[in-house]
Parts: sequence; structure tokens; C-alpha cells
Amino acid sequence: MVFLQRSAPPNRRKRRPAPVSDDDLQPRSQPRHVAAAAVATEGSDGGDEGSERDFTAFISVLADAGCTLLATPGAPPSLPADPHRFGRCLEGRLSVDPSLRSRFVAGFSAYTRTPQNLKRVLIPASQDGGFRKGESLARILLLVAPIQAQILLLLLEKIPEHFDAYGNGGLPLKDDVARLIVKHFMWLDFLVDAEGFIEKLMEVVSISPPQLKKEIVGSLPEIIGEQCNGTVVTALDRLLQEDSEIILPVLDSFSNLNLDEQLQEQAITTALSCIRTVEADHMPHLLRFLLLSSTPANVRRILSQIREQLKFAGVINSHACRNNKLKGKSPVDSTDASILDALRLSLLFKNILSEAILKEMNSLDQPREHKVIDVWLIVLIHTNGGCMMKNSERMLKKKILDGCFHKVLFEQCINGQRELVKDYFPSFLSITAYLLSCKEPQAKMFGIHLYTSLFEEFSDTYSRQEILGALVTHIGSGVGHEVCSALETMILVTSKHAEQLVPISSHITGILDYLDGFHEQNLRKVYEVFCQLALAAYSSANSIGSSILNELLIIIRKQVGNPDIKYRKMGIIGTIKIVSTLGGVNATASYMSTQKSNGEEALELLKLSVDSCKLMSQPLILLYDELIVLLESTNLQPVIIEWISQHVGEFESLFLSDLVEGQLPVKSTSNGIEGELWMNLDGVVSPVCLNVLPLLFSSMEQCSSSLQFLPSQFLLLSIVEKVTNHGSLSGIDALLGCPIHLPSFKFLVGADGKKLTDKQKWIICSSIYYAINWIRELLNAFSTQIIGRVGSISHFPSEELVPKIMKRLRNLVLLEGLLNAYLKCYPLSLPELRYSAEHYGSSFSRRDNTKSKGKKSTPSILHDKNQKQKKDSMMVEKPDANGKLRQPTIMDVLRRAGAIESQEVSSAGSSGATSNRPHCQENEIAGCNELGLVDISEKPICLESQRFKFRPLLVDCLSILSFSEKQDSCCSDSLAELPLHLYLIRDFNSKLEYLSPSSKLTTTCSVKTLAGYTRMATGEFLNRVRSLFTSLKKHLDSAVSFLQYGSESCEDHWKSSSLAAGNPDLPYISVSKISVATSVFKEVLYCYSKLLSMPDLFLKTNLSVLRDMLEAFQPIEKLDQFLFTIKPLPTPGSIDYLYCGAFAFYEGIMDIAFSFSFTLASEALVTLESIVNSYVMLTEPCRERNGKRNDEESSECAVGFLRSRLALSSRKLLLQDPCKEDSDKGNKNRGDMIQKILQIYLKYSESTSELLDELACKVLPQVPSHRATNTQEAMNGFPTLSPMMFLIWYRVLHEENLSILSNTVKEVTGRSRRYIQGEAAKPLIIKLRQTVNVVVALVNMCKVHDKVVVHAMAVKYGGKYMDRFLKVFDFLQDQFQAHNDIILELVKELQKGTRTIQTICSEAKGLKRTMVTSKVPATKRSMERFLFHVKALLHSTPSNCTFWMGNLKHKDLSGQVVSSQVYDNGEDGMPQEMENSDEDNNSIGPAQRAIEVEDLGDQQDDD
Repeated sequence: MVFLQRSAPPNRRKRRPAPVSDDDLQPRSQPRHVAAAAVATEGSDGGDEGSERDFTAFISVLADAGCTLLATPGAPPSLPADPHRFGRCLEGRLSVDPSLRSRFVAGFSAYTRTPQNLKRVLIPASQDGGFRKGESLARILLLVAPIQAQILLLLLEKIPEHFDAYGNGGLPLKDDVARLIVKHFMWLDFLVDAEGFIEKLMEVVSISPPQLKKEIVGSLPEIIGEQCNGTVVTALDRLLQEDSEIILPVLDSFSNLNLDEQLQEQAITTALSCIRTVEADHMPHLLRFLLLSSTPANVRRILSQIREQLKFAGVINSHACRNNKLKGKSPVDSTDASILDALRLSLLFKNILSEAILKEMNSLDQPREHKVIDVWLIVLIHTNGGCMMKNSERMLKKKILDGCFHKVLFEQCINGQRELVKDYFPSFLSITAYLLSCKEPQAKMFGIHLYTSLFEEFSDTYSRQEILGALVTHIGSGVGHEVCSALETMILVTSKHAEQLVPISSHITGILDYLDGFHEQNLRKVYEVFCQLALAAYSSANSIGSSILNELLIIIRKQVGNPDIKYRKMGIIGTIKIVSTLGGVNATASYMSTQKSNGEEALELLKLSVDSCKLMSQPLILLYDELIVLLESTNLQPVIIEWISQHVGEFESLFLSDLVEGQLPVKSTSNGIEGELWMNLDGVVSPVCLNVLPLLFSSMEQCSSSLQFLPSQFLLLSIVEKVTNHGSLSGIDALLGCPIHLPSFKFLVGADGKKLTDKQKWIICSSIYYAINWIRELLNAFSTQIIGRVGSISHFPSEELVPKIMKRLRNLVLLEGLLNAYLKCYPLSLPELRYSAEHYGSSFSRRDNTKSKGKKSTPSILHDKNQKQKKDSMMVEKPDANGKLRQPTIMDVLRRAGAIESQEVSSAGSSGATSNRPHCQENEIAGCNELGLVDISEKPICLESQRFKFRPLLVDCLSILSFSEKQDSCCSDSLAELPLHLYLIRDFNSKLEYLSPSSKLTTTCSVKTLAGYTRMATGEFLNRVRSLFTSLKKHLDSAVSFLQYGSESCEDHWKSSSLAAGNPDLPYISVSKISVATSVFKEVLYCYSKLLSMPDLFLKTNLSVLRDMLEAFQPIEKLDQFLFTIKPLPTPGSIDYLYCGAFAFYEGIMDIAFSFSFTLASEALVTLESIVNSYVMLTEPCRERNGKRNDEESSECAVGFLRSRLALSSRKLLLQDPCKEDSDKGNKNRGDMIQKILQIYLKYSESTSELLDELACKVLPQVPSHRATNTQEAMNGFPTLSPMMFLIWYRVLHEENLSILSNTVKEVTGRSRRYIQGEAAKPLIIKLRQTVNVVVALVNMCKVHDKVVVHAMAVKYGGKYMDRFLKVFDFLQDQFQAHNDIILELVKELQKGTRTIQTICSEAKGLKRTMVTSKVPATKRSMERFLFHVKALLHSTPSNCTFWMGNLKHKDLSGQVVSSQVYDNGEDGMPQEMENSDEDNNSIGPAQRAIEVEDLGDQQDDD
């Protein structure tokens, strides 16, 4: 082999090579010629003579530079040891001679025509013929600037010639010529013609095979560097549109390229367009690129596009996944997991993403806008932890409460996605625990649903143990609502998967450690969980089942035998739950080791409980009440029913005595009290009587009284009778009419009644008390026979039953009136006849804080004789001007009943009894006993404070409202029965009070239930009372008719009916028809308002009840005239039409009440407001639980119409002249009424801000600071605005103005703030100006009204106003350029109010008005902050205003400078005011000074 000789000079570092001429290229010797010929033979294909010359020139230039092209046959060329010097040599030779450059390139092209030669120049070359490898010849030539473009083009043209190599899966890199060429393009130091190269390269890429195309695209950042990024991005976008398979290398290139902001946005837009079309395997990479490329400017757009276009493959049919075959098996691969992992890591590495996601979700307020990916994003943010974890929980809760997240979203996340959820199981469990611990019912229900879904989806032991452990943690938290929700979850899980829970039941037994802190509802739930577990394990022949049941029985037996009443109560509840579980007719008849059946074991435990409670009344009452509920809800085994029947069969021997022809065979006497039969409805045929008095005598000698559990045992007897007698009570019907053995009548009147000792009075009160509760249970038992729910009661026809029930109700009304009168004179603590725990203590009434628990009442009577004499003196009627007793008028009675206010103090004897006897006779009657004149129509206030001790009337008793006695008198008189109905309506009202949302006695469970043994959910209660609505309207009509027109009926109907019912003829008992009618009016309106305020009424299941209630209170005349302004008119029979009809009915009631009572008219107005509020709740757009309404436009029009009518009615009432009353109570009641009326007037007026402005600036200033005879005429038409009522108006206007300001603040600071620009902002600024006018006008009224309370209100509400006003300064700053005049005037006007407040604060300190000074510090801080906000506003916005700041002078409210505080301000002559500080004068600092904006004007600043 002949080697080419190097002709380079010896020292190439110092001297550049001379240009090569054509002569130099001629062969000078034979060896050079022979060598050239040899290379030409190998490197060329025998072209023409020109090609040979080009090739020769190529070889010669290389040789002169020191390159041996063929050092070894088949080997790469041999390059000099210094490739940089070699490159410089070539660059020097080729840059000076263009012809040589072209021949060199042509020679290189000729040489590389063969694949072998092309490969030689591409592989690393040897250095100086040795084994050391360096850069390839092609690489060095690409770094030679004069020929780079031609060499690049030549190599690019070579790439398509080697596409065939990719047909069989590709070649190794050393054999893959195309990849070698691409590798040579990377990391070049420079590109001479980058644009042209990129264009040619993209042409090659467009026709390249997929594998090579991806490699070239992925290598683009290394190929082009930082040049021509725009061309590359555009080219890649075009390529991506042609072939989506190259998405990954394109994303890699986008990520590695150094793009400017514009090109980055272009790349992101390109990537966003691929979300819908990209393959699922590539989606994680695409999402990672998009999220990591986000900036604060484009993050919202990226997230929005991802949420809208991402097709999350994990969304499957959740209902299909509930199939056992699909349980825990996801039909998708790991793509979803990769997507979630990409999202999670991106959120972890990019801090702005989590916050942007939460903001994006916060801007969505429609449920249809949310998708499954939203839930996952919240879970991922929560998984990453950090400060955003709590924010994600709050956002999830907010979306649930707003109704935007439905359960189906969570079902799609969890059901059938076990493998997907498994990696995020701790986060799901943590989120679920957070939701369950929330107070809001919606959040708690979601938490319960998620717990059950996770338990059903994850069947492995570890996951279920974690879930159970979390639930036990909730249960042990001690938080009432959380404990209740966790137990509800446990019950759901246990009821569905009891058998699966048995093996891991040891993780649940920890609940038993928390029994001491549970109330009754939770105790029942705990025992239900363990009973279900024991029953499930026992039925599956599991040995664990026996241990669970045995352990439970041991615990309950210990509790039942514990002397502590607390633990005994727990044992009773557990006993009843075990009896219901094991003693039911459907319970599995398994046998334990003792060969006892489940029923026998339950009966034995029940016997043990009864025996342990015999000596304690309270536990026995609880046991009986629990058995009553059990018998009504569960079908027990016959052996248990038989034993209960035998037990209650002892009732006759304990509490009844035989009669002989309706009379006592022997009269009992003890402690000077003789007994007598009361209220015998059956006459001489009555076989027995109730032994109240004898049992009371015996209880005084013993430690306990059987009378305490008499009512509960009787009710249990009636339930057993119905269970065993197909619902009929014919076996005990004699008890309804049997008489009661009570103290003789003579002790209630005359001299005998005045000589009673304290102990005798206690006996009488206790006897009446036990008789009351006996009758209440009689009504509870026998009212079920007349409501149509019993299948067959032929043995006891309702024709005989109804009159007896009505008579018993008369007995009850009389007895409660007597007991209430006794308690007024002789206060004592009554024994509790139902269990005194909190859950039982107040079914329908508030419990008094002074009650005693578990103690037997003693006959100690706290009697104040002076107080009694004072009450007796009030029985005498006040004489008129002539000194004579005057006859009470209807107005007097209305005043006494509270229907209208009186200017005089009403006396207890002026109630207007039904009899027309002279007042001297009434005084004589009142003086014959110590109780005075007793009006049984009055609300028993003394009894109400101890109502929690009484046996409750069940809901069935309310059905008596629909019945009436047979009138055998001379004429029909509906008013004779109205006191009876009033009693039931009051009880109905108390039940509604318990169930109303505002009730303080809210249970900790999610579903509110009626307490005691009634335990009725709200929905069931509504359905049970829906038949009463027509009766309520009938009684309301009767009351209104009487109050409007009076009555000409006989006066002794009540007395005759009372005597017919067996009531004693007591001369001091009276009933005021007017008082009764007024009370019925009020109570019916209260009931209607409370019914409309119940949230459960708007559930789909209860909408029929709502319709019935509205239909019952419709006016007689048609509504066409009333609704003529509504367009379109509501369809008759629609819910909108019914609401309008109910409003029209009560509006007519209010118009009628105008004529005789301001109070009743105001009560009707409050009812009108409740109708409007209920209508708004029903038609609220975001309330989707009732479905979308088709007549939405009609509803909106009707709501607006009713609101305007309500405002008109309230104004009409404010224009009425209320009766004056000097008493404090009358003033207070009247003030509360006027306050409510004014609030309604302001709230529902067309423009509240304008009305406030008018009232504060024009009407209120006309009120004088003192009383005047002609005040009413000077109040601009508002008789209710008097000096006495000025404080009411003043406070309401302040509060409403603050409310308007708060709403405006929310509007201008919410997410819609960016849309409030230009003219759209002007109405809001005007509204702010109106609020400023109002607060300044109200504050300035202190200059006229010098009452301390007015000044205190001005300081208090002025400070609150400043606090809220500070929040709008950002909005004012944004709008200052467009509305600077209005804003400046607003600030200057507000400054007037702050000056007045400063003066008030200063005077309060000097006068030591603590009511004012206590509010000064907070108000001063707010005003200082206001000052600096104004300064910042004027500093940051261009204006022609000059801003001064200084101390205020000490002035009084009249504007006069206080002489002791005059200061000479010195040089600038500007007024500065010094405010008294709360601290000592020597310690006044910048924070304590009262500083103000001294002047704001359109002046040019000299500075």
C-alpha cells in the first residue's frame, strides 16, 4: 500500500499554509502520481476527467493539511494529532480560493459516493496512524466555515439513501449511516446558514422513517443550538399536524430549546391542540410538559384546557362496577396511574399550579362544569401535602356545600378503580375523615358515603382495618356531631358487610371504651353495631360470634346491675337493642352452648333489667318507654310478648280500685286531706277508679312512688293491648271514662282552702300533677283509635270515643290551669315522669336550668306572702275618673292578652271573663281563695318552665283538632271548644319549635328527631300532620271572625260543657273568649311560619305536604285581581299560584287585624315574610335537589311581586298609630315589633339604599329629642317614629346600612371585580356614596340627641362602618381615574362623620361615659387606618388635591372649642385638632393620637 505524504510545513502554528495553485496540484513524482491513481481507483467510479481533477484537489488539500485518507485499507482516515490545527489549515486554504473550495467539495462528494467511503469519513479517525481515536473527518470538515453549508447539504442528501436500513428493525449506531450523519450535526460550534440548513433538514425529516424522524426531532436542540428557534417551532408544529406519533420528541425539543416568551406560548398552544388526539401512552408526557411550562400569565389557560379536553380513562360505569365480578378490577391499564403521577409530580415541582387549580375551581359555580378530574386534582394537591393541603380540603368542602360536587363524581373515582386509588388511599382516607368531622350535614353525608365506598371497594384486610381505625378515632373524638356520623357509618357498613367484619371485629371493640360519653342515640347505635356483628357471626357458625355476644351480654348485665343510674341507663338501652335483635320473629334461631335460644336469652336479659329497676322510678320509666318504641317498630317473638303482657297485667292491682255503683266504698283520709272522685265520665257504671290520692299517701311513707311510672306503664299496657288485639283498645276502654281519686273539691275553695298547710298544698299540687299526666297518656293511647290508622276498631266505635276524648281534654285544660295557678302562689319542683337525660328531657319544650335530676320532689313551698298580697291587690279593677269600677271593654281584654298595647297597666282580674257578673262579684270570688281569678285560656307560664317533666303528647293527639263534641246545648257555639283547640295548637307549636332550624336543642345527628320515646324523623312528622292544615285554617277563621265582629252566643256554654265533662264547679275559673281568640290567632300564625321555615319541607318527598299546606290557606275569592300585574300569570294549581294565594289570604288577615290590633297585624306581617322567604328557598336557582323548574320566569316574576307587596304592607303598618303603653314590658314588645316591621320594610323595598338615604337624611332628623304631644303629626307620616321609638329606628338604620355596605364590598372584591370597569362601576360608587350619606347623617344626629345610648351606637356602628369601608379602597383606586370627582366627594363627606365621632369620644372620656368609652379604642384604630388608606389612595393616583394630616382640636358637638384645650398651631395657620387619648396625656404617641384628613380640595400642590 502506498501512503500519501504530508507536505505541511514543519511549524504550522507560526505560519499559515500558502495558497494551493493548480500547478501545485500536478503530480511531481511518480510515487505521488501512483498514489493518486490508486486512491482514484478506489474512491471514484471512473467518472470524467473533471471529476478526477476535483478528487485529486480534495486529496491534495487533505494531504497538505496532514490527513492520510487511506492509512490502512478499510480503515478511517488518519488525522493529525492536533485536529484544531488541521481545521484551521483547511479553512485557510479554502477561504482564499473559491474555485479550490468548489473542487474540494466536489472531490468530497465523489469520494463519499460509495457507502464504504462515506462510512469511513463518519467514524472516528485515527491520529497520526496510531490506535488513538478522535473526531471523524466529516466532523472536522463541518467545522470549516467556508465549506460547512455544502458539506451539510451533501450529508443531508446522503440520509435518504440509507432509509432501507430501518426496514428490519434498525442497525447498530456504528453501522447506521443515517444516524451517524445526524450525530455529526449535533453540538456544532457554529452554523453558517442556519435557516437554510433547518429548512433542508425539515424536508429530510418529513420523509424519514418514524424511528429516524423521532431521533432527528429529539436532537434538534443539540443540532441548532439557540438559532432560528422560531423556524424550528413552526416546523415542528407543522410536522406534529402531519404525524402525531412524534409528540414525545417534539415535546422534548420544546423543553430543551431556549425559547422566548412568544415562542414558548406558541409551543404551549401546539401542545394544547394535541390533548384530544394524542395517544393515551403519551398523555403523561404531554401533561408534564404543559404544567411545567406554565407561568402566572398562562397557567389558568393551560389548566382550563386540560380540564376541558382531557379524557380521563378512569371514568367508567360506577353502577356496573358494583357487580361482584368487577369489584376492585379496573378495566383500564396503568395509563391512568401514569397520568395521575405526572399530574402529582408537576404540582409538586411547580408551586403556582396548586393555587391556580384551586382558583380555577373557585370560579366554577355550576355542577355541570365539574368533572372527575377535579376530584382527582384535589386529591393530588392533598397528597403532596404542605400548606395547600388544608386549602384543598376547604375547597372540597365548599364545592360540596354549594352543590357542585355530587356523589357520582366520587363513585367514578373509587368504584371499580381499586388499583388506581390504592396509591392514594391515605389521601382519600384523610379527606373522608375531614368531611365526616364537619358540622354541615352535606359534608357529613359525603363523608359517610366515601367511607362506605372505600370499605366496599377495598376488600383487603389492611385497608379495611385502616378504615375501621379511622372510624373508631372519630367515635372517640368526643365531638358530638362527629361521633354520631361515625356511628351512622359504622351501622351502614355493619348492616351490609357484617359477616366480613366478624374476623376483624377486634378493631371495633375499642368503641366500648367510649360508652360513658355517649348520649342515648349513640348508645343505641353502638349496641346495634355489636348486635348485628354477633348475629351475623352466630348465623354463620363462627366461634367468634359466641365470644362477641357473650362479651356484650356481660357488659350489659354489669351495667343493668350498677347502682349508678348513668350505667343502668346504658344497660337498659343495650337490653332493648339485644331484645330487638335476638328477640325478633325473623332472628335466627341459633343455640348457644347453654342450649338457650336467642329469644330465651333476650327474655332473660329483659327480666333482669325489669327486676333491677323496680326500686328506682327513673330507670323503670326509661325501660317502659324503650319497650313502647320496640313494640311499635318490631315484631317480637310470642314468648317475649306473653311475658310483657303478664308484667303489665299487674297495672290493675297497683293503680286501680273497685267502685260500688260509681262510688268509693270507703273514703280515704290522711294528713287532713279527704279524697273524692273527680271527672267520672261513665257515671254509676264505672267499675274502677284511678288511685292517685291513696298512692300519694303511701309514697310519702316510702322512698319511692309508683305514681311516677304510672303513665309510662299505662302507655305500655295500651301498646301491648293493641299488639295482641289487632290494634283495638276495647279491652281497656273502661280506663278512658273511669274517675280519678283526688283531694276533695272543698279544699280548692272557701275557708278550707285558706287553712291548708304547706304539706297539704304539696299533696294537692302533686295529685293534680299526676292526674294531668294520666289524662295526657289517655289521650295518647285512645287518640290512635280515631285517626283512621287502625284497621278494625268495631268494638269501640268512634261515636262514643270522640266525646270522651274531648271531655278528657277539657279535664286536662282545667287541671293544668289549676296547677299553674297553684305554682304561681306556691312554687315547688315537680317530680319527673319521663327520663331526665338531655335527649329525653325536652321533646317539645325548653328545659329549665334550675331543674333537679333524679331527686324526689319534697313538699317544700316557697311562699312569699307579700308577693301574694301584691297579686291580690292587682285583682281589683282600677276606678275611673268618677271613682267607680268600670266595665272592661274589648280593648282592655286585647291589651291584657298582648294583642294591643295599653297605656295603663293591665290587672290580672281584667281579662274579660265570659260571664257578665259585676266586678264586685268577681272581686268577692277572687277573695274566697288564695289563687285569685284563674283564666285557663292563659298560657301556663309556670308549668312551661317544668314542662320537660311532663309526659309528652304524641303527634296522634293533634288529630283531635279535627273533631268536635256533640253540642246538646241550646245553640251551636264553636268558641266553647276553641280553648281546647288552643291547647293542642300550643302543643303543636312547641313541637315545631323543637324541629325548627333555630332551635337550640339541636341533636348531634344529621337527622333531627323528636326526642323521648316518640323518636320521629322530621319527614314522618310532616306527613303525620298534613291532615291538620284545614283544621288550623278553620280555627283561625273562627278567631278572626270573633275578633272582628264579636259573638252573640250564650255565655255559659263553656261552663255547661265543663260540668258535663265532670269538672268541678269552681267559681274563680274563667275563660276569656277574646283572649282565646287572640291566642289562637297568634299560635296558628306561629305554626304556619315555623312550618315554612323547615328545610325538610322542600325535599322532593315532602313537596306534597307543602302543597297541602298552601292549598289549605287559600282565599275564598279568585286571585285574578290580585295577580293582574304578574306577567305571565301563574297557572292555577301550580306551586307559584298556591304561594300567591297563601300570601293573599294572610294579607287579607292583616288588613282585618288593622282595625283592632297593631300586634296581630304585625304578626300577620311576619307570616307574610315567612311565605316570601319560603318561596325564595323553593325557587332558588342553585337548589337542584327539586329538579329544574320549567316555569322559572313566572316564578321570578311572582317572587318580585310578593316582595313588593310585602314592602307595601310593612309601610302600611308603619303608618299605623300603635297604642301607647307606659309599662316596660309593653314598650319592649312594641319596640321589638316596630324593629321587625322596619327591617322588613327596608329589606324588601325596591331600592334599600335610596330608602335608607331618605329616612336617615330627611325623616329621622325631624324627631325631637324630647316627647311632645304633637310628635306624631311631625314625623312625616310615620306615627311609629316617636321619641320613644327613636332608638329602635336609629339602630335598625345603622344595621341595614352596614348590611348594604357589606354586600357592596363582596360585589367589588369578588371574582367579578375585573368586569367592573368604566360605567359599570359608577352605580356601585353611587351606592357607596349613599351609605356614606346615611352613616354621616346618623352620626350627626348626636348633636341633637344627647342620650348616652345614641352616642354609644354612633361610635360602635361608625367604627364597624369604617372597618368594612376600608375593604373597598382597592376598588376605589382602580376607578379613581374615571370617577375621581365622586370618590373625592365621598371621602370628604365621610370625613365629616369621623370628626363628629372624634368629638363624641372626647366628650365621653371627660364625662366618664363607660358605655361609649368601651367602644372608643376599636373605633379610633379603624379611623386611623382610614386616614392612611386615603393618604395612600391620593399618593398612588394622580390628582390635584393637597393632603394635610394633623391633630384635631378639642371641640364639643356644637363646634365650640373647649377653652382648656385651645392650641396655637403656629406657622402654617392650618387648623389642627387634638383628640383626647385613651392613655395619659404624657404618653400620647402616633398610635394613640386621633388624626384626620384635614382638607381635601381641588387645589394645586405647591410642592
